[in-house]
Amino acid sequence: MRRRVLWLLLIGLFVAILVLIARRGEGTVGPLSNQDFASLVYKTALLVFLGGAALTLIRERFTHALGSLLLWVVLGLGLVIGYSYRFELRDVADRVMAELVPGHVIGRGRNVEIARTNTGDFAVTAQVNGASVAMVLDTGASSVVLTREDAKAAGLPLEILAYTTSIDTANGRARAAPVTLDRVAIGSLVEHSVEALVVQPGQLKVSLLGMSFLNRLRSWEVRGDRLLLRGYP
Repeated sequence: MRRRVLWLLLIGLFVAILVLIARRGEGTVGPLSNQDFASLVYKTALLVFLGGAALTLIRERFTHALGSLLLWVVLGLGLVIGYSYRFELRDVADRVMAELVPGHVIGRGRNVEIARTNTGDFAVTAQVNGASVAMVLDTGASSVVLTREDAKAAGLPLEILAYTTSIDTANGRARAAPVTLDRVAIGSLVEHSVEALVVQPGQLKVSLLGMSFLNRLRSWEVRGDRLLLRGYP
């Protein structure tokens, strides 16, 4: 169909050129002057040429163009669906991260959820005075307990600490220094002026999340393989 139309246009242009040549001496072609008619023929020929080139290009690249169009449509639909279900997808991503990365916190406002590790512990990455500190939940510890390395990362003045408190650890009795932490955050749960202890070097392998932080919360519980922490609104 397109080829037939193209041939008809070419024949029409050829006839128009013949008419222009035949009436060259008369000065007019119907209501138009020879100059206006010649301009019309030229513009029509240019239009036919450009249109034919465009049709040829489209026909040759139609499959590629269609594939690109479908790709952009799929990407657009994916973005729309992703935005519509962004909260559900975030929950799925948080749960996957909780399984793959020990200590990852699933946050929902002032409530956080932590998955149990393969060792059976609840590991959590807390922010202590702005420093990331790996901790393990220990409900038997009356206070948050930091290793010397974590205390140093949190910016505590180690050189003036007084190890005046006796505590029980997995390695036996140890001495610890009482301190007050400016800020302890687990996900969206943030507490200020939290009492803590810093143990002497070599007495503890990992810092402990104890009751001086947990008692600040509205509630906490272990439900299956999840630790649920709920803060005040």
